Amino acid sequence: MYLNRLLNTACWLTAMLAISAQAAERPRIVGIANIAVKVDNLDEARRFYSGVLGLAEAFQTRDTEVAGSLACFKVNDHQYVEVSPTLQSETEDRLIRIGFETNDARGLRGYLAGKGVPVPSRIGKDANGNRSFVVKDPDGHAVEFVEYLPGSLHSRNFGRHLAGTRIADHMLHVGVRVVDPVKADGFYKDILGFRLQWKGGMTDDRVEWIAMMVPDGYDWVEYMVTQTTPTPQQLGVLHHYCLGTLDAQKVYQTVVARGYKPPREPAIGRDGRWLVHLYDRNYTRTEIMVRKPVETPCCSPNLDDFKQ
Repeated sequence: MYLNRLLNTACWLTAMLAISAQAAERPRIVGIANIAVKVDNLDEARRFYSGVLGLAEAFQTRDTEVAGSLACFKVNDHQYVEVSPTLQSETEDRLIRIGFETNDARGLRGYLAGKGVPVPSRIGKDANGNRSFVVKDPDGHAVEFVEYLPGSLHSRNFGRHLAGTRIADHMLHVGVRVVDPVKADGFYKDILGFRLQWKGGMTDDRVEWIAMMVPDGYDWVEYMVTQTTPTPQQLGVLHHYCLGTLDAQKVYQTVVARGYKPPREPAIGRDGRWLVHLYDRNYTRTEIMVRKPVETPCCSPNLDDFKQ
């Protein structure tokens, strides 16, 4: 009898440990899924995102936090720029959310709940037929995690709307304003497992940009560190996304030929990479980057382990 109790207790403890280990295991976060922004005129936005950047407007998406639908401009089958014509004021933040792809949205929700992050009580299919949920990072930015499901709006359009006019076919990173990098690290690094790629600033003694790569891929979120309150135009620079290219000069020539004159010609940034900066009418920045540095980065080593 006593031996049976011991065996039963041991089996129970083993089961509990297995459940605990499963709950503690973070599902994969494989890359950037989207960035959603506000504009005041959708036709003007189409002229920029389709006419200048060459992205196809693939379909309309729905988001419970946004009135109406969002025009969805396709970078590739897993990455999208979503645009909502709901900007009401010059002082309003243009950023709606950033999004990352996971292989298990339900599991990730449970993992985050176990880490004390406020999460929805449950996850079903969203309005687009995927599993997704939104949390807030320490700076109050909406961060979506999405698992693309068979039969969803996105998966039904895999292989479609991949315009040959695209100036790039991959979104390398998204950028958000961060006031306190230590608090941001508590979420992105300590809980989600993001890893440092590079950090630096306009001068060698300042850290204004911190690139943190997703734990199970090679895209990243960029902390745009500033304690001062930015103007709407400055906020459009901070809240941005970046498209990768192998030829910044060619991209520059292409957008000029399409009638858009960037504010500056291509230049090598402080991270040693070629960069071009483009802006929609409401100041949201599209950064164009050649990922492989051509000069030694300032400030810190580049820890990017992506195979070029």
